[in-house]
Amino acid sequence: MVCPYTWDVPGGVQQHVGDLAEALIGLGHQVSVLAPCDAGAGGDGLPDFLVPAGRAVPVPYNGSVARLAFGVRAAARVRRWIREGAFDVLHVHEPAAPSLSLLACWVAEGPIVATFHTSNPRSRAMVASAAALRTALEKISGRIAVSEAARRTLVEHLGGDAVLIPNGVAVHRYAGADPLPGWPGEGGAIGFLGRLDEPRKGLGVLLDAFALLGPERPGLRLLLAGPGDAEAAAARLPAELRSRVVPLGRVSEQDKARAYRSVDVFCAPNLGGESFGIVLTEAMSAGAPVLASDIPAFRSVLAGGAAGELFPVGRADALASRAAALLDDPARRSALSAAARRAVRAYDWETVAADVARVYETVLPPGAAAGPVTVGGEGAR
Repeated sequence: MVCPYTWDVPGGVQQHVGDLAEALIGLGHQVSVLAPCDAGAGGDGLPDFLVPAGRAVPVPYNGSVARLAFGVRAAARVRRWIREGAFDVLHVHEPAAPSLSLLACWVAEGPIVATFHTSNPRSRAMVASAAALRTALEKISGRIAVSEAARRTLVEHLGGDAVLIPNGVAVHRYAGADPLPGWPGEGGAIGFLGRLDEPRKGLGVLLDAFALLGPERPGLRLLLAGPGDAEAAAARLPAELRSRVVPLGRVSEQDKARAYRSVDVFCAPNLGGESFGIVLTEAMSAGAPVLASDIPAFRSVLAGGAAGELFPVGRADALASRAAALLDDPARRSALSAAARRAVRAYDWETVAADVARVYETVLPPGAAAGPVTVGGEGAR
């Protein structure tokens, strides 16, 4: 598999690729993942399946800043990895991004599967680059989209279609986690997870809602998990409320699971640009009652509101009102938690990985020998 975004910075695609690799290995497959990574080949904490492809550079992409790898040196690493890998299938993620996945499509010959994650209905860059991408995308034998929004972006900007296979979640990783010490507390707690300084994640909306809730609820706290300057973010709050914002910073997988279990309400106030909503499935796996903005991706994951509450996008007043109602209604929170645990089973990685493996089977030539993926122009090994 090829991950286009740097492994050093947490993100939804990186999480997807890593979890899918582990799930496929659990099903008996041999997996190698090529990704941008600053660490050396023997870097501490890197999974055994990861092959670092060198440093990435920050590039504005899809309303965020993605760290990508491109150029002659990156292409050489891709060629060497494919040549030495003897892969039956090459699975690239986000091949439209100017990074390793696109390079792999250009240089490889053989069975290629691509997963499209991006949801961006007004991407001028994708439209402008569609012709240049076509030579690479035409090599793809099987296409997967993680959501209807991602599938629509693919169809409208690049043409072709894709089978829908959602993002997965390691349900067991979150289901048995313990709360952090002292949480959620008697006064109630609301949680947020995401990059604090990325506007589309909607933290500003949540802080404005907290400014409405805080004065009436003296014990209410806001737990923030994710990279960014929490002090700068909280500066938009009245001074007397800032001490009730508790930042965890960037968290480990274990502490992330504990953070979901530490709040009475988990809030995802995102403004858009989300094709799925992995934080929702993680929170649902932990049994956290979810309150999310009513964007299409979140509405789909939450079954139209049956597995979590929804509020109008960008409306801090509506967020505050729905959060207050949940904080005051333990029975409703318990019902949402139970509904979330049921709904999230469809996203468990055991199910999702098996669906992905079936796509691999559809692109493999009948009776194919091991290692049909080759480097273009170099012939068979």
